[in-house]
Amino acid sequence: MSKLTIILLVILALLIAAFVALIIVGRKAQRRQALQQEQMDAMAQTISMLVIDKKRMKISQSGLPQQVIDQTPKLLRWNKLPIVKAKVGPKMMVLVCDEKVFELIPLKREVKVVVSGIYISAIKSARGGLEAPVKKKGFFKRLFKK
Repeated sequence: MSKLTIILLVILALLIAAFVALIIVGRKAQRRQALQQEQMDAMAQTISMLVIDKKRMKISQSGLPQQVIDQTPKLLRWNKLPIVKAKVGPKMMVLVCDEKVFELIPLKREVKVVVSGIYISAIKSARGGLEAPVKKKGFFKRLFKK
């Protein structure tokens, strides 16, 4: 066998090993996510709140409790999270929102949402109805429309 075939076989073996490792890690992450989803569903409760403000901001600037910030992995502290500031009963609260729900939450209106801890996972209803946000058209769609 020539040197080229040996090198190609070694590279192929490394690629197969990396693929198997990714499958194993992916399955573990999938199981962990399913377990977390079950826990969130068990703790979920529907509350009514008045949305004051919503923004995407870094977790260190969000106003969340220090304990939550400390528990966040260091790599995720730089990411911007969808944060909702709302009045729940007599208290002002800072809540983290799901990406899909964040776009639907209206400002300065009362909404009923499903909350699990400080995480908004779904929106049930809003006074005045829910409005779907207008999707922006892509560059090529605008270009070809002209």
